[in-house]
Amino acid sequence: MFNVNDKVFIKSCKDDPRTVGRTGYIVDEVPPGPLTDGRWTVHRVGWLIGPVLCHAHELELQKPPVR
Repeated sequence: MFNVNDKVFIKSCKDDPRTVGRTGYIVDEVPPGPLTDGRWTVHRVGWLIGPVLCHAHELELQKPPVR
């Protein structure tokens, strides 16, 4: 389960394979539903890459560094 503005690492993405290995931020404020086929919206992945839809198993939560 992700929350809005969580930083995630994209392990794989059927929506756009160019995003694999990049990080982005979750847009959704509520869990995804049938409209997106259960996929999370991830943005700020790259300069020329728009928001992408990825399943939860394709994403990995990036924890902030411990200070």
